[in-house]
Amino acid sequence: MAPTYTEMTAAGIARRVRDGECSPVEVVEAHLARIRERGDRTNAFVTVTDELARESAMEAATAVEAGDPLGPLHGVPVAVKDLDDVAGVRTTSGSLLFEDRVAETDSPFVARLREAGAIVVGKTNTPEFGLGTTTENRVAGTTGTPFDPDRTAGGSSGGAAAALADSLVPLAPGSDAGGSIRIPASCCGVYGLKPTYGVVPNVGRPNAFASHTPFSHKGPLARTVEDAARSLDVMAGLHPEDPHSVPVDTDYAAAVDRPVDDLRVAYSPDMGVFPVEPEVREVCDEAVRALERSGATVEAVDPDLGHDHSEILEAYYTMARVRWQGVFDALEAEGFDPRGADRDRLRPYLVDLVLDAETPTARASTRADVVRSRVFDGLQECFAEYDLLATATMGVLPFPHGEEPGTVDGVDVDPYRGWVLTQPYNLSGHPAASVPAGLVDGLPVGLQLAGGRFDDDLVLAGSAAIERRRPWREDYPA
Repeated sequence: MAPTYTEMTAAGIARRVRDGECSPVEVVEAHLARIRERGDRTNAFVTVTDELARESAMEAATAVEAGDPLGPLHGVPVAVKDLDDVAGVRTTSGSLLFEDRVAETDSPFVARLREAGAIVVGKTNTPEFGLGTTTENRVAGTTGTPFDPDRTAGGSSGGAAAALADSLVPLAPGSDAGGSIRIPASCCGVYGLKPTYGVVPNVGRPNAFASHTPFSHKGPLARTVEDAARSLDVMAGLHPEDPHSVPVDTDYAAAVDRPVDDLRVAYSPDMGVFPVEPEVREVCDEAVRALERSGATVEAVDPDLGHDHSEILEAYYTMARVRWQGVFDALEAEGFDPRGADRDRLRPYLVDLVLDAETPTARASTRADVVRSRVFDGLQECFAEYDLLATATMGVLPFPHGEEPGTVDGVDVDPYRGWVLTQPYNLSGHPAASVPAGLVDGLPVGLQLAGGRFDDDLVLAGSAAIERRRPWREDYPA
């Protein structure tokens, strides 16, 4: 039985549109209908851009009929995280302060996707200003994983991951400053890649350098590794407004078919220092064996990060709070008063986490950089000997809304971020992906696969090898 349009991959849609086997109008209408039918189930979308999508689909169909040159994603529906801009569409950033703000231009990577023929069908949910490992805000509410909508979809790209897993769109890029691509990917059983820092431009103003500490990335989320690779090919590359962007000449889509029998993989489910629940370890063990069956050499190795779990997390919080304070400084420059009159319009979580938190001193920031340097050195030492490092993405399964875990495998942890293994790569800038590893009691588990700097193609190759051996698309809700 042939798959419906909403079951198809982005690569499959683009191929059929290019060959004249289906119309972009039909594809877009099928996805808009799916969003209408199931969108409330997970609350993945903040805004659905019906009119824009239909206009773009008509233009795409006209281009096909006229024999015009077509982009690699021609006719493919895409959803954009509500932190990023689509011209003429509101960008709320999950905040009551921006509930009615309408973007004037596209964010750079959005412009690249649209130039490649992708069609924006809506904006996906995110916590306020993207600050959070779960997705909930006072504009659009809470987003749940399609595997159990009463449980978290993760954050901050939770709407993107939920939309993918519920087949509302085939592509939904996200952003990641502490795990915000990989955590939702793990919670929703989709593939999410945080590329090497600088590969995908991240243009921010008024501070063009804000993404540096901790490293904040834009990257692809998709239901298949191939779709993620094809969208990365479109989004990647130098941009004149991003001082950290880098030129790219890698064919990421080609990496999907690369053999992995020459790769050496270090496997450490807990990265040597993070608590991980036994059922999560077991699923990750099984997923890593798929790399062995594909010919890769896998060895149990704990990287020496030089610090324990709490020290690494404290360094991350120090860096993040400096940046988060900058968010509120920027709001003040725009005429808001987040520390005064507008304080009550902010999510209480942000008030506690940032406004009421002690501002890190310059001395504390310097100490955090020393921790960061040792983490970087430990990862570099690992990647000098191994091509990939495999760990769990999260130490826990997706949990019920509002029940962030305070313990993991009997160890007390910070309930907001102590249950994820993602922050080291936002300190170091290495590429890291969450690969669907399997299910526990019907809930998804992610395997985090990381590589050396600019070895994004090897991360994609290893991810694709797991997908071939342990395909996950049949796991999604009907």
